[in-house]
Amino acid sequence: MNEADSSKVAAMLQEVGYRPTADEGDADIVVLNSCVVRQAAEDKVSGKLNALIKLKREKPEMPLVLTGCMDTKQQKQLTERFPHVDLFFDPSDFGKLQKVVPELADLDDDLAQLPHYYVPETEAGNAAVAAYVPIIYGCNFLCSYCIVPYRRGREQSRPMGDIVREVESLVAGGVREVTLLGQTVNAYGRDLSEPCGLTELLRAVDAVPGLERLRFLTSHPKYMSDEIIDAMASLRTACEHMNLPVQAGDNEVLRRMRRTYTRDLWQERIAFTRDRMPDVTIATDIIVGFPGETEVQFMQTYDLLEETAVDKVHLAMYSPRPGTLSARWEDDIPLEEKRRRHQVLEQLQSRLLTERNARRLGETREVLVEGHAKGRWSGRTRGNTLVHFADTRDVLGKLVDVRITKTSPWFLLGEPVGTPH
Repeated sequence: MNEADSSKVAAMLQEVGYRPTADEGDADIVVLNSCVVRQAAEDKVSGKLNALIKLKREKPEMPLVLTGCMDTKQQKQLTERFPHVDLFFDPSDFGKLQKVVPELADLDDDLAQLPHYYVPETEAGNAAVAAYVPIIYGCNFLCSYCIVPYRRGREQSRPMGDIVREVESLVAGGVREVTLLGQTVNAYGRDLSEPCGLTELLRAVDAVPGLERLRFLTSHPKYMSDEIIDAMASLRTACEHMNLPVQAGDNEVLRRMRRTYTRDLWQERIAFTRDRMPDVTIATDIIVGFPGETEVQFMQTYDLLEETAVDKVHLAMYSPRPGTLSARWEDDIPLEEKRRRHQVLEQLQSRLLTERNARRLGETREVLVEGHAKGRWSGRTRGNTLVHFADTRDVLGKLVDVRITKTSPWFLLGEPVGTPH
């Protein structure tokens, strides 16, 4: 979601003549988009803001802006902590950028709508070939460890017509892959006056001419219905890739996390998905060291991941977030033990990925090429696996069939076959 918000800001600024730069020292404006899902992320934001004090002193005329999940509604507290920041604004109120970029007021289109129909450039000056499209904001779940509902608010779905028009505009601008975004993306439409759901939206987006690939994240197991999975299996553009966070493999830990599902339900959804899409890749999220998590409970998570052999695990060590329910509890798992558990699961993931990717050797996979560096092209399969290959042709943004010649846990190497398209 933060990447989508960043793209929106970039689109607005590019529309009035700004261009992205990798060197903040060359910038005419710096916009920092904050993530506070974990304490480490919030600490990183604070550290970056403090590091920018020197640049702000050297270039006092350069606007410094903060947006994102950091609680920008607490203006007084933030101003006291970071007096060198010129503007704090909520991601839902992009119009406030006019305060530091007056040129935005000259745009003919509504600021709230313009970026939805504009494809931002990359730092290299190329239009992106893959884009994120937010479809629902906020979250109605109140997981005991999560600050997002308090920062992003309750669920608010965008009208289906607006989303489809945005995708059409992105495709017209060269985008070939779209990822639909939401904190709970498969809750889409539940709050709309005209009932619809993610299944209906997937079908509508799939019908957009020129779109090649369609993904969505992040899903909640409770709302991962048979209908959504069947749509994934049947639609032309829907990729064989699903992100379904489990967070823990022990039911008591899940209960205290207030996740509202059980280990068995999550496993059943994975099994159903694999039955409908045998070649699907599954990603999930895990938190280790949640308050009160015993070694036995941790091993339940280990066993679950080994048994289901998921393809990608996003691992995090628990850290208390002020304002959440779990922050009231004792953070009783020592940091060293959290690190050990994290490492144990990393090693398991590496082994499982080594075994899985080894089975890809000799296969030919369709790759959407997203970039070029160090003499080779890079892109991702429909299953979201990273692939590198050499090719003298300019294949940026093309779909290339690549025969896999070497494997590793984290990426594949190959050689192109056939004609890019």
